[in-house]
Amino acid sequence: MKEEERNAAIKLRREGWSMGEISKKIGVAKSSVSLWVGDIQLTQGQRNQLSLNGRSRDSIEKRRTARLKNESAKRDVILGAAQKEVSRLTERELWLMGVMLYWAEGGKTQRTVRFSNSDPDMIKIMMAFFRRVCKVPESKFRGSLHIHPHLDYKKAERHWSSVAGIPLRQFYKTYRKMNIASKHKRDNIPLGTFDIYICSVELFLKISGWARGIFRSY
Repeated sequence: MKEEERNAAIKLRREGWSMGEISKKIGVAKSSVSLWVGDIQLTQGQRNQLSLNGRSRDSIEKRRTARLKNESAKRDVILGAAQKEVSRLTERELWLMGVMLYWAEGGKTQRTVRFSNSDPDMIKIMMAFFRRVCKVPESKFRGSLHIHPHLDYKKAERHWSSVAGIPLRQFYKTYRKMNIASKHKRDNIPLGTFDIYICSVELFLKISGWARGIFRSY
């Protein structure tokens, strides 16, 4: 086997291939290639072509790196400028945001208010909405975690308790099961999906009424 690889390396080198290219082509260490073909003299034309190829690859990589850096810098500028346009939310803005987020992502059964998400910022916004706008007492909040069975659910429970400000004693039993929709996405959500529960028909109806009022007002 080594003799076949050596002969192949010698043939490619005589054709003007670089040692790195030969190493990748036949799957052997570059040091072995160097040992086998080190005494082969390349023509001036072959040496010039290898030099040109090397410069070309270097220049392509440099351009690619510079382009990615410039694109990242542009994104950072746009993101930073957009963030500066946002001041602290007023209660009215928080009300409008909370109602629309709930109507898009929240539960629609009329017995319980439920909001589910895997984004901590979304959970924080909705908890602010429930606390500051809806005036939900702390004792009414319940938390629920859905997480894949192979993940650290205790760590996830502590995480979401901190994010939402809901004590662990007010959590329902964690649901640890792989669902069909996500069976091929085992680690995309390492801390699972968190549900905020508030058992209040009145609050559900109030949020529904707010949403319908908004829809009629534009």
